Amino acid sequence: MRRPLLTLTAFTFLTWVGARITAVALPLVALAETGEAWATGLVGGMSGLPLLTVGWWGRGLRERLVTGRALAAVMLVQAAGLAIVPLAALGGHVEAVSLCASGLVTGVAAALLGPAERALVADLAEVGGAAGFETAGGTPARWLAWQDLAHRVSMIFAPPLGAWLVVGWGPGPLLWCQTAVVLGCAGAMLAVPGAGGRAPATGDVARPARVGVVLRAHPQVAVGVVTAGVGGLCWFGFTLGLAVLGVEHGRPGALIAAGMSGYGAASVAASLVAPLLVDRLPRLATAVGTWAVLGLAFAALPVVVPNLVGVALVSALGGAATPWGIAALNALISERTSGADRRAAFTAETVLHSGGASLGLLVGGALIGWFGAGPVLVATGAVQVAAAVVGLLVAWRLGARRPAARPAGQGRVAPAVYGRRRAPRGAPAPADGGG
Repeated sequence: MRRPLLTLTAFTFLTWVGARITAVALPLVALAETGEAWATGLVGGMSGLPLLTVGWWGRGLRERLVTGRALAAVMLVQAAGLAIVPLAALGGHVEAVSLCASGLVTGVAAALLGPAERALVADLAEVGGAAGFETAGGTPARWLAWQDLAHRVSMIFAPPLGAWLVVGWGPGPLLWCQTAVVLGCAGAMLAVPGAGGRAPATGDVARPARVGVVLRAHPQVAVGVVTAGVGGLCWFGFTLGLAVLGVEHGRPGALIAAGMSGYGAASVAASLVAPLLVDRLPRLATAVGTWAVLGLAFAALPVVVPNLVGVALVSALGGAATPWGIAALNALISERTSGADRRAAFTAETVLHSGGASLGLLVGGALIGWFGAGPVLVATGAVQVAAAVVGLLVAWRLGARRPAARPAGQGRVAPAVYGRRRAPRGAPAPADGGG
């Protein structure tokens, strides 16, 4: 399973890089073609709608996204959405309709791809480990942590790369390039099998799992997902808050640049270590507790403003904590769920965290305008600390006993003992200990 896992991780990394480069190019195309500043945010705004509602409309689709071939089909839809704007630009007809259509189509693809990619990584790593294969990443938790590292690396270098390419190539050619990259990644995904080696036939598809039902059935997963959702909802306090504070202190752009640089560098550094240690972390306590560290960093930022070094260091504290929480939550989901439940749980994580961040940005500007950037930063930090404290109390109660074994009918492959020696051929898989 090593080669499919490497392929899946590498090409999802390329699509993430392309998505961030596209985020730089698309507003420029919209502005150049329409001459209206309000049109620059249409694609991004419309792409958020499918994400917020994917738990409803995607329920029947995510059960089929269990192989690389299925992911490749979704990537083709994504490429078609990306091509809408440059095609319209060729005809000189970029307008609100084409921008909205591009946002909706790419948003549908992104809302399906993110949870499906994480679930397939967990499935493949789980099956490979149970079969005794030595993989480069090890357990599902480690492979998911490597994937998160790739995600964070793309966040650091892709936006400045996009800005440089826009200057050298122009935004139109860059969008065509991104479309070609997605098509190439779709072709490579055809070589990635499912955990069972094939996609389910029509009659084999299990009843779609409802997100709410899955979270109620797995309370520890629900606690981790909801806490991460609170963190996403409060994210605007950091980005918008530092941007506004920079203007108020006569340093426009400087504070947010220092904060994002410190946060990003520390998060990448922590992500380099997280895959090596994630299997030793207490799952729920780590998934919940790290958001308290981020909240404390938010609350401390107004104290160090406008010192750029202080802003960078405090932001780095939050950035160093976040990857551990995400790695622990992904590990918790991969270990406590399987099949349709696993895909529903990853969907819930995506909707609450990423959707919460979008919702926070939508209302955050108004809150900062009413109460001020400093008080809002402190408030968003306090909310995250309070959510983490409540989550830790629930974690303490749930952690007082080992989780019950998953019912035999769920069909999860039993996890392997991920040691350095390969399991002997034909040896039985160890029983599921539930932890």
